[in-house]
Amino acid sequence: MITRSLLFIPCLFLINCLNAQDLQTENVFLITLDGLRWEEVFQGAVDSMMTDREFVGDPTAIQQLFDAPTPEERRTKLMPWFWSTIATSGQLYGNRKYDNKVNCSNPYWFSYPGYSEILCGFVDPSINSNDKVWNPNKTVLEWFNDQPAYNGRVAAFGSWDVFPYIINEKRSGIPVNAGFRVAEGSELSEKELFLNELQPSVPSPWSTVRLDAFTHHYCLEYVKRKHPKLVYIAYGETDDFAHDGAYDHYLKSAHQTDQWIKELWDYAQSDPVYAGKTTFIITTDHGRGHSPKNRWEGHGQGWEGSDAIWMAIIGPDTPALGEVKTAGEWWQNQIAKTAAALLGMNYENDAKPVGGIIDKVFNK
Repeated sequence: MITRSLLFIPCLFLINCLNAQDLQTENVFLITLDGLRWEEVFQGAVDSMMTDREFVGDPTAIQQLFDAPTPEERRTKLMPWFWSTIATSGQLYGNRKYDNKVNCSNPYWFSYPGYSEILCGFVDPSINSNDKVWNPNKTVLEWFNDQPAYNGRVAAFGSWDVFPYIINEKRSGIPVNAGFRVAEGSELSEKELFLNELQPSVPSPWSTVRLDAFTHHYCLEYVKRKHPKLVYIAYGETDDFAHDGAYDHYLKSAHQTDQWIKELWDYAQSDPVYAGKTTFIITTDHGRGHSPKNRWEGHGQGWEGSDAIWMAIIGPDTPALGEVKTAGEWWQNQIAKTAAALLGMNYENDAKPVGGIIDKVFNK
């Protein structure tokens, strides 16, 4: 197991001397965008890549959508909800321009190890491939589902068909709608029934990853109908379009996912079950190589920069720091325990606490 020393995270999520009963968060949405680089999140579209006809098709069209004179303007055009809402009411970490770093702890820098680290809160060196192997480790989702107050109130949605294995649905009992699965149950909404009919008739560019539109709308309909307290949503298109060398589709997918997260957030603020009581944690499983294209397409140990990730947080217990520009280093393995801490629970594993929050909440 890989362990890391952690720097104190000032003001992350909670205020000093907070008791568990003081927390307002009652629900957590954990959201990932597969392989979306910190460069695009914090700087927007890369000029040199937008003008390469080999992988943007029509440079003029993509520049009209995402080009602007400054990185701040470009990132706002790419992800307007991030930079209008999270940047004013939440927190964003990982802009390496300010030596503000979020990194993978695992040494592999690709999907299954990254998702396992996010969800388990530690690194298992035996998780070193993307093979469909049942995760031997219990995720924070499973840990919560084992708690009486959360049993049956945890759900997961993903575009990649490996998520049932990462979450180990056969052991955990957590419903995982991933890959090309359809909604199941006797009380499905009209939209879920329509999605069930539509999905098989819409070809995906990939054999193991469905289009994110299905993942998003299956999730939203389930949330409206079942009101889970802990939800995991894993959008996948950004990584697959990058592997295809399609920078224009990668950008469009990031832009669309920003709008889908906005839709989830707006719904949460309108529903009495979630309004004022819900925190979103948003991150990625890995980075990818630096520009130019032949490096950007890939990730893993042979692509420098693939361990560089980012995270964003917004919710009632999160001070509105916006883009955090102080130098520091944070780790992927902190996310599971952070989600638990926000729900007032001490997720007992070998993960490190976020900024001493666990000590403040539980070790009185």
